[in-house]
Amino acid sequence: MEYSFPRYLLSKQSVDDRALNRTVLDALKANLPGLPLDIVEVGAGVGTMLARLLRWGVVTHADYVLVDEMAENIESAREWIPLWAGEAGLQVERIAENQLRVFDPSRDIRIRLERADVFDFIQKKSAPADLLIAHAFLDLLPMPESASKLLSLTKGLAWLTINFDGVTSLEPLIDAALDKQIERLYHATMDSRPTGGDSRAGRRLFSHLRTAGAQILAAGASDWVVYAMHGKYHADEAYFLHFILHFFEESLTGHAELDAAAFANWLEKRHAQVERGELVYIAHQMDFLVSRLER
Repeated sequence: MEYSFPRYLLSKQSVDDRALNRTVLDALKANLPGLPLDIVEVGAGVGTMLARLLRWGVVTHADYVLVDEMAENIESAREWIPLWAGEAGLQVERIAENQLRVFDPSRDIRIRLERADVFDFIQKKSAPADLLIAHAFLDLLPMPESASKLLSLTKGLAWLTINFDGVTSLEPLIDAALDKQIERLYHATMDSRPTGGDSRAGRRLFSHLRTAGAQILAAGASDWVVYAMHGKYHADEAYFLHFILHFFEESLTGHAELDAAAFANWLEKRHAQVERGELVYIAHQMDFLVSRLER
């Protein structure tokens, strides 16, 4: 199987749609300032959150900056956003190579794609936005020092979603002891990344965000729950599951504590479970809506 990160981001749209906490989303809607909005999304991938906010009617008029450091993601966003917008009945205007406008009589979004490391972007960003979005991103960053830097990108709200919080479940079990060991070692790799990260980021964000000068307006669980019905996964979620197993493979292959043959056999069995529509995958995560306090 070929593994494409942009396709993974597209494949998890339906997973994220189910997972995003509706209480936190309702709080976002209730607290948004008047239109048009100035929005910055960091770790924005290929633009699926922008599409979701338009699809759900959360955002109708905005200047929207998508920031991602991966050239592959920016290139994919450049092609996928106009494709999605056209299929959604929106007109598309390509203003420049990395600038788009999608619009219809009731919606008008001006989009800028920015390939940049988030901290480099923070250094050069001048005026803070009305809304900062960080989706499935904060658990990859060094904390607590990153929190205050990120919040400098907003003058008001930050919607911080899908922050991993220490629980991975793959069912049915293959070997209870091996499954437990793999989960423990996989989480440990999140805690030892040289670029930062935390396998319990979700729960720890309560204190990190308050220390950084944010008021928590709403918080709640946003668990990924992926399962098949009648042997078939929804949309492209089989690919999503194969990619999650690919993350395991990349993170743990060659690990000194893990028997290589046993791990290879485990991966083979897990991929086969996906093909048969048997694998159930659950990951516990947290969403937050915060407002930046005057400092």
